Amino acid sequence: MLDVDKIREDFPILKRKINGYPLIYFDNAATSQKPIQVISAVTEFYEHHNANIHRAVYTLSQEASELYEKAHEEVASFINAKGIEETIFVRGTTEAINLVAYAWGLHKLRKEDEVLVTLMEHHSNIVPWENLSKIRGFRVKYARIREDGTLDYQSLEDMISKKTKLVCVSHVSNVTGVVNDVKKIAKLAHEFDALVLVDGAQSAPHMPVDVKDLSVDFFAFSGHKMLAPTGIGVLYGKRELLEKMEPFHGGGEMIREVSYDSARDRCSISWNELPWKFEAGTPNSCGGIGLMEAVRYLKNIGMDNVVSYEKELTDYAADRLKECKKVTVFGPKNPKVKCGIIPLNVEGMSSHDVALLLDSYGIMLRSGFHCAQPLHQLIGLKSSARASFYIYNTKAEIDRLITVLQEIEQA
Repeated sequence: MLDVDKIREDFPILKRKINGYPLIYFDNAATSQKPIQVISAVTEFYEHHNANIHRAVYTLSQEASELYEKAHEEVASFINAKGIEETIFVRGTTEAINLVAYAWGLHKLRKEDEVLVTLMEHHSNIVPWENLSKIRGFRVKYARIREDGTLDYQSLEDMISKKTKLVCVSHVSNVTGVVNDVKKIAKLAHEFDALVLVDGAQSAPHMPVDVKDLSVDFFAFSGHKMLAPTGIGVLYGKRELLEKMEPFHGGGEMIREVSYDSARDRCSISWNELPWKFEAGTPNSCGGIGLMEAVRYLKNIGMDNVVSYEKELTDYAADRLKECKKVTVFGPKNPKVKCGIIPLNVEGMSSHDVALLLDSYGIMLRSGFHCAQPLHQLIGLKSSARASFYIYNTKAEIDRLITVLQEIEQA
């Protein structure tokens, strides 16, 4: 079980006060706070090991390279990938999805093809496919969602066909916290010889992820949502797919050799081995090392403990919110299909007004569309306020949220 008091001691920012009130941070679906272990790892790198990786034989470069490669190994182990060849470091989930779109989709998708996307997706899993469809001419189709925000699996099954080349789905909705059965979806997609891309931005930080067991082809997630620095993320891809894909960016590091042919007045280029083939230029080395430390921190706690504790918090918050007369909670009522996220609104107030009032009491919630406008549109919301929990949140903080919401109701 989690020792939450001990965990909270690792997060310096939680000692802050906002407007004279203790900071209560409920915007973890947007980004998480960072433990001192991660902050120290980044500082240690810059103070003692900073150099460009894979570029030199001197001591600092060798140390930095070893740390960066070790970071790939830790991440591969965390999601049960076969090895570092299947773990590409990128800036975040958005870049990971765009990498698949332009390194795989640009070369593979044709006019007669279809890409199937769910209507609960974050914009980063919609926009790249719509943009690419304008270039390649394929069709983007959208699997429907139910009124409670859950995926309509029958809609997905009805839409998939031999024309479908890729199915794109969130593991966990960033608006409602709905957990999708990606293993079931992957099985269905593979029956039609389609690939599966999973947006794991909201699952990798909060629950055990085993890419082999899920049998997905691509899995994308961000470090900053799981205790790591911003600007670092991961694309998992099956090795046999990545080896056949063209690089996304061109430049240093991603090449094995560039030779000039004077007779043809051309340069001949061969690609580097995985994963460096997709990591052009000077990488975010310190971000990778911060991610490694974040992964170690989470592994030390145990991801089973993380998901269990967050479920306890979510269930508690859902029950306590029923005491608020003017608060409406959206999403499925069944807690078994949810993970750590509760979208809500207060009668007669915009989501931004709710967030601003809560901020005046030191409580941080997200407001707006959460980069998922189609989902809001389909469940009839102009916007929503969103409370999202993590390992350092407490029931006492939720109690404080309820007290303030009740004060707002009476104002």
